Amino acid sequence: FRSKYPPIEANETGFMKPLDSDIHTIYWEESGNPQGKPVVVLHGGPGGGCPPSYRQYFDAQRYRIIMFDQRGAGKSTPLAELRENTTWHLIRDMEQLREQLNVEKWVVFGGSWGSTLSLAYAETHPDHVTALVLRGIFLCRCEGTSWIFPYAHEKFAQHIPAVERGDLVSAYHRRVTCDDPETRLAASMEWTGWEMWVSNLIVDEKKVEEGEDPDFAESFARIETHYFTHCGFFHKENQLIEDVDKIRDIPATIVQGRYDVVCPIKSCWELHTACAQPALSRFRTADSGHSMSEAGITSELIKAEPPSFPPLCSSATAQCSRGASALELTGDRHVLRTLIQHLEDL
Repeated sequence: FRSKYPPIEANETGFMKPLDSDIHTIYWEESGNPQGKPVVVLHGGPGGGCPPSYRQYFDAQRYRIIMFDQRGAGKSTPLAELRENTTWHLIRDMEQLREQLNVEKWVVFGGSWGSTLSLAYAETHPDHVTALVLRGIFLCRCEGTSWIFPYAHEKFAQHIPAVERGDLVSAYHRRVTCDDPETRLAASMEWTGWEMWVSNLIVDEKKVEEGEDPDFAESFARIETHYFTHCGFFHKENQLIEDVDKIRDIPATIVQGRYDVVCPIKSCWELHTACAQPALSRFRTADSGHSMSEAGITSELIKAEPPSFPPLCSSATAQCSRGASALELTGDRHVLRTLIQHLEDL
């Protein structure tokens, strides 16, 4: 297993005023080698923000690491603002930031919702992408919430009256955007707590605690439900799959947790088989859940070397062309070690 690189500080930080908005201000930062290979990091959620630890997924001697907090998230202002906040606004922000920082092309690195935005950006501006590094593919389709942990999902669902449980996302959205602060906060805590609880193979109590911060919980829940009730603001539900031809020549890799219940492996496989010559350049499964902080996913992300990737649908490196059995597996020994350690800690 590969571990994260040592912590580093940002070389430069700033705030960008989007050209198409009088409301938002976007926080951005640079770290690593100013002359290195540019990589832009797209956080998840939407609404999650980019913590400093994201810098540690890259060799600071080789990469010019660019991060920004999407509209309404992290250090961007105003926090949790939903007006003028859609996928297409975020893509325009990326282009404005790229031009402001004098970047011709960059590696686009994103997981979960970050993979959604990565694909949407690459399909819109393929000439500005040198490579894609994606984790936990999320196609942002209206598929509802997961019942894979029924004992936890029951609590999540019971916060909503039975008559509204046919569409939990919309029911939560109504509450996290309502005028009553107590109703808003209670629903935000339930929504965010549910996601924090299911993100790791073994529940990460630290992550659960982070989700209990009222400001984070409210902004996270507001922005997520805003995007999810609008199915990502895409023009058609399956847009990212249907437009995959636009990124056929972009080198790429996908890292997927085998036990991811937030963004199940089914979506990765759909993206893979959508290629006319069905093969992703690198399709690696890690013995992990959804979170990029889990050891297996961290290791696979850090081992990713964008300059060496073959194109997304290249038949010359069809590692997955024979089906799921051809996936690169990191093995389940880490799962056993994790479970044993968990039992010892009880």
